[in-house]
Amino acid sequence: MDSQTTRISDKYASSFTSIASRLAPTKGIAKYGIGITEQQMIGFTSLKRVLLATTFVFAAHASASTLTLDVYNPGEKAIFPVTSVLVSGEKEAILVDAQFGKSQAEQVVEKIRASGKQLTTIYISHGDPDYYFGLDTLTAAFPKAKVLASQPTVDHIKQTVDGKLAFWGPKMGADVPTKTVVPDVLKGDSLILEGQKLQVLGLEGPQPDRSFVWIPSIKAVVGGVVVAQNIHVWMADTQTPQSHADWLATLHSIETLKPQVVVPGHYLGESGRSLAAVQFTAAYIKAFDEETAKARNSAELIAAMKKRFPALGDESSLELSAKVAKGEMKWGE
Repeated sequence: MDSQTTRISDKYASSFTSIASRLAPTKGIAKYGIGITEQQMIGFTSLKRVLLATTFVFAAHASASTLTLDVYNPGEKAIFPVTSVLVSGEKEAILVDAQFGKSQAEQVVEKIRASGKQLTTIYISHGDPDYYFGLDTLTAAFPKAKVLASQPTVDHIKQTVDGKLAFWGPKMGADVPTKTVVPDVLKGDSLILEGQKLQVLGLEGPQPDRSFVWIPSIKAVVGGVVVAQNIHVWMADTQTPQSHADWLATLHSIETLKPQVVVPGHYLGESGRSLAAVQFTAAYIKAFDEETAKARNSAELIAAMKKRFPALGDESSLELSAKVAKGEMKWGE
């Protein structure tokens, strides 16, 4: 029992003793004309136990911090508008995702330092390079922080990292990482930050490499690649009807959690951080499938999607996804 619990317990014990002493019988005749039976004394003892039990519950809740989220997204300043989320307790923090380019990762470093929190863990929620290429910069700044990812994510990174670096490296210029860092495997399916759980969901589903992080204490969904907003959704990595059906099932599972906060993995502009992003992503997937079936080539598919979603940014994602969908370009999953 900690000192706070002891102080509260002593307070209730003192109150009980005071009540009991005022009501205690003297030679069968109670003081102040009030009688108290043995049964009543048992009742007071039970009350004391309830009060002490309540104290322990209060102390347990008091020991767990209220978590906060600090979101970084580079927007149009980067090749990918990917999100990093700093989840903070009172003294410690966990970073979810490490950015793509070195300059964006440096901005995340400054955000962490400005928070004044001790970074204990960097969790990589997906195996695409925009989620982990920035680890080179972040681990140099925070060498004591653990770097973790789920087994499917680590497997995906190991299988694709050389090819991804060969493809994207020449396009990144000064932002290319000096070295690539492969995370260690997360044991189990959750992280703990100051008594609060960050749970990785989707590892047991049909797409375990496309999981997300659920923080039940604040009803928040962060991380992962499954939710986007204000942007053409990257479809090149999911090339079959079944993969799209599985994706939609994951989005439905997010809705059933009834989150109060949803931080999209990719977005442009302002995000309302609500279920609207989940609903948009589902609508986009369905529209892409419908238009892919009708389009004779990628040009027609691009035109049809632009007509359906005229205000979305990142047209380059649509162009590449359309070429892959119509068989005009190969893209390794």
